[in-house]
Amino acid sequence: MTSSPSDITAIVVAYDSAEVLPACLAALAGEGVRALVVDNASTDGSAAIAERCGAKVLRNARNEGYGRANNRGAGAADTPFVLIVNPDLEIGKGAVAALLAAAAAYPDAAAFAPRLIEPSGRVFLQPRSLLSPDHLNRAREIVLPQGDACLPFLSGACLLLRREVFLALGGFDPEIFLFYEDDDLCRRLRDAGQALIHVDGAEARHGRGRSSKPSPQRRFTARWHLAWSEGYIARKYGLPEPGLGKILKNALKAVGYGILFKREKMMAHAGSASGAVAWRQGSSARAREGLALAGGGADRP
Repeated sequence: MTSSPSDITAIVVAYDSAEVLPACLAALAGEGVRALVVDNASTDGSAAIAERCGAKVLRNARNEGYGRANNRGAGAADTPFVLIVNPDLEIGKGAVAALLAAAAAYPDAAAFAPRLIEPSGRVFLQPRSLLSPDHLNRAREIVLPQGDACLPFLSGACLLLRREVFLALGGFDPEIFLFYEDDDLCRRLRDAGQALIHVDGAEARHGRGRSSKPSPQRRFTARWHLAWSEGYIARKYGLPEPGLGKILKNALKAVGYGILFKREKMMAHAGSASGAVAWRQGSSARAREGLALAGGGADRP
């Protein structure tokens, strides 16, 4: 059976993404893909902009985090495929057709990702991960695939998923507010016997970090969640957990940068230390953000 762009719903999670949304949605429309924007309580008019661009919009009353918002979008979609797309990403011409062709060619695969081109022109590939086998993490240089390749991990910045498989797995882990949710999903897909394909004939341009406007407080929050998620993922899969030395190192760096009046770096390291401490104390990321317990109606697709 041949699939077409009408078999895909693109899910774009927005959080103060007004600056980048129009280009993202225009690129999807150019490929004939319907877009569903899940707005995480933006304050910059992102939801209204998405509607003016022709996208369907689901509004969250508060910032639900990346994974949970994508879960809501997948639950609202009614197509065989969902295309997870960061708002600062522009899908390339012909990329959707290439992704669908790969889905037809590899029926034992559930996830397909294009080549991600960064603003510098560098191709972003994600062969290393906290959850990756040791022999892959030891590689010093990233070797770009020549043609389609089955990889252990794919970036969640742009990911075509078979919706039924995604839903059957429970979507992204709702305990994770931000970071490692795509690594965790890829690990669970592989554990379920599903292959992950890097599609050489598909390309997308990724702004990396341009989804929301930066600020010292957002830097703190992002690094808090990065540290918390690292501990959570390590414990979830029985991996070595981050030690106290890392917390102390980040705390000392935060103090040092504070003395030098370098606020952004101070907030970043303070966030890393604070998130790691919160994880060690048993605090949850969702509780920090005032979100419902995992298993609630808003968490799962």
